[in-house]
This record gives sequence, C-alpha cells and structure tokens, in this order.
Amino acid sequence: MKAMKLLLGFTLLGTLLSSCYTEVLIEDEYIEEPIYTTNQVLQSYDLWYVDINATKGNGEVPFLQRAFTVSFKNGKMYANNNIVGIGSTGNGYGISVGYYDGYGGAVDIDHDADGTWVLDVFTVNNSTIELYDAGSKTSYYLKGYSTATFDYDYVFYDNINYFLQEYDAWEKTYTSEQGAINDFDEENYLQFLPDFFKSSIDKTGTPISRLQWDFEGEYQVYNIENDETLKTLTLAYDFMGNDYFELYVINDSTIELYHPNSKTVYEFKGKGYQQYLKSGKGLVSKKRKKTSNPIMNVKRSRKIK
Repeated sequence: MKAMKLLLGFTLLGTLLSSCYTEVLIEDEYIEEPIYTTNQVLQSYDLWYVDINATKGNGEVPFLQRAFTVSFKNGKMYANNNIVGIGSTGNGYGISVGYYDGYGGAVDIDHDADGTWVLDVFTVNNSTIELYDAGSKTSYYLKGYSTATFDYDYVFYDNINYFLQEYDAWEKTYTSEQGAINDFDEENYLQFLPDFFKSSIDKTGTPISRLQWDFEGEYQVYNIENDETLKTLTLAYDFMGNDYFELYVINDSTIELYHPNSKTVYEFKGKGYQQYLKSGKGLVSKKRKKTSNPIMNVKRSRKIK
C-alpha cells in the first residue's frame, strides 16, 4: 500500500480517532487516503513549540532555528522569535513571519526573511509533528499546544540566556544601601553575547554607542534543583576572578542581581531591544542551539517580600 506522510494516529483538535484513512478499492488494490489535509494538521493546535534539542541533522532551517514557537493560521505563519514579550505579543502567537500552503504531506512556506522552503510533514504522535528539510536532511520536532494551556513562563525561564541577549546592554538603575562595598559596585553596564559578556564602568545615562567596555569574560546561567524560577549567574572575568549572583526577573526589561557575598541587590534595565525579524539586528547572530543549563544545588539566599 502507498505510504503517506500524514501517518495514522494523529489527534485532530484534541480528539483521538481510531483511523485517519479511508480505503478505496481500485482493481483489487487498496489505496490509503488521508482524511485530514496537511493544512488541517498544521492548524490543529494554536502553537507548535520547536524542541530545538530534539533536532536531527547537520543542516538548519533558519526560521525554525530562530523560533521558540510557530503557528499556522489560515495561510499566515506566526512565530515567537523573542523571549521578551512571549505570551503577550500577538495575543501569544508572536509576530507574522510569512505565508504557507500545505498539500500532499508537505508545506510550502514563503518566509519574509528566509525565502521559500518546502518541508515534508510527518506525524510522530498525538501532539507532535516532524518538519523535514530534504535538502539538508534535517528534522525539527514540534509539539502542539493551545494558547490557553501553553506554559509561557516555563519557556521564558528555560531560555533565559536568550532573554539576556535580546538587549544591546543592561544599565544599572539601582544599588541597595545594604551590602558590603565590592568591585561590582563600580560597574554600570553589562552586555551578554552568545559566548561571553562585557561590562563597563561608564556613568549611567551614557548612550550605548559611546560605551567603553572595560572588562569581559565568560558567563554561565545555572538552573536550580527544585526551583524553576530561580537562576544563578556567574561572571568569570578574564584575569580577575568570578562574581556569583542570584538572578531574578522583575519584568520583560528589568532584572535583579543579588550578590550573596556582599548581600547587595542590583537592578538593571535593558537598553536597545532587538526584535528579531522586525529589525535588521540579530537576524544572523540569533540562532537557537542545542543547550542545557547545568544544575546548581543551592538554596535562595535572597528573601523576597
């Protein structure tokens, strides 16, 4: 029998059906015909979360490598390319990124930035599909959700590294009076890039384009065991040793760094937001990659009122 890309067992609109095919008898041969079209499958969930760590292959589809979620709605494609604003931008769908048309187990996507792509569509299980790029032999696995039940907060905290990178710089706006004097008191700006950070002692209010970056080094964000909303951050300065902080997110543009060694609280405000695709910034450099933050076995030392 003819193998179809839309495989048996896909749950459409949350209803598990016993069969996804009708059988047509033609000259003693059975031909399997899918009841549901590719477009119906793509639209069966509000959001498709791109599980970047499950990707197989050495190539890439740029707009899938960039996106946290994609959506297919009546011929238009949407994506959440940024952690900033995820859950609120476009009522949770993100921004419009192009057009699509599904047919015969494949989807033809005309992307605003990356051009035309034809991807094969396979169903993996009741809520997961595979988009396969035959040209690069690369598979992306997407899990379906409704906007009402999707855990935007989990995605935010699970990808907090990208959140730090979505601003050109972080400007210090507050230092607590409580706390011992330490070297970090002098630093007023931080910049997080994919592989390293920079810091500056320039006065607050300095335009980003005029900042002089005085220090740099490697940084690492850690997950905390049994505490999904707490992250810790280490700044490993070149030739200067390390600083350790508890990292708290106040809102989409403000973070708090608590320095346990000195018991000092700092707040930083993001400057120069990079909205991927809408602006020219970041289109080349911002690509998700397979990653997993290491786990640190510590407890909060900052008491939140």
